[in-house]
Amino acid sequence: MKTIETRHDIRIKTLKRNEYFDDLPEPMLKEISEHMHLREYQRGDVLFWEGDPCDSLHIVEQGSAKIFRLSPQGRQYIVRILQEGDTFAEVPAFDGAVNPVNVEALEACRVWVIDGELLRGLIEQHPQFARKVLTNFGRMLRGMVRMVSEMAFYQVTHRLARLIAELPQEKSAPHWTQEQLAARLGTVREVVARSMKELERSGAIKVEDRRIQIADQEIFSQWMQ
Repeated sequence: MKTIETRHDIRIKTLKRNEYFDDLPEPMLKEISEHMHLREYQRGDVLFWEGDPCDSLHIVEQGSAKIFRLSPQGRQYIVRILQEGDTFAEVPAFDGAVNPVNVEALEACRVWVIDGELLRGLIEQHPQFARKVLTNFGRMLRGMVRMVSEMAFYQVTHRLARLIAELPQEKSAPHWTQEQLAARLGTVREVVARSMKELERSGAIKVEDRRIQIADQEIFSQWMQ
C-alpha cells in the first residue's frame, strides 16, 4: 500500500460524486477534503481484516475489491464486490468500533480514505449530513435483509440468476470465477457449476470466454422469480 499525492480540486470532485456528500455546501466539502487521502493497493492486498480498527470511510476511485467474511472452518462468504465509486467501511467510520468484515483488492486499485472522527463530528454539528448518513444506512439494511431472505427462500439456481442480473455485462467488467460466485451465494463451487449448467441448458444464459451473458431475457426472468 502507498499513499498518492492528490490535488484539492480532485478531492472536491470526488466528494461531489459520492452519495454521502453530493449535496453538501462547499465549506463542508472543503473541510472534509482536507482530511482525506488516496491509497493504492495491488491485487491480493488486504485493506483490513475483521476485528481490525478501521476509523475511516473508504471510496473506491479505481479498480475493484471484495468484502468477505470467514466461517470458523475457513470458508469464505463474499458479502459484496466493490466497484469504482462504491463506498465501504461505513459502520466503523460512523460508530468508531472495529471493522466487521475483511476487504481484499481483486486487482490494482486506488481507494480514498476519509477520517472517521471528522465525519462523526459533522453528524453532531450538521443535521443535513446526519440525514444523509441515516438514509444510506437504511438502504444498506434493506439490502442485507433482501440477501438474507434470498438465502432462506430461494434455491441456488434462482439465487444465481438473481446475482447474474446484478453483474455488469460489459466485457471490461471484472470476471467472477465459480469460486467467487459460490462464496457470494453462501454455497460451494460444485453446486454453482450445476446451477450454471441448468441455466445454460434452459437457454437463459451463455458463457463465452468465461463470461456469463444473458441469452434469453424471458427465460432468464422466469428463473429470477
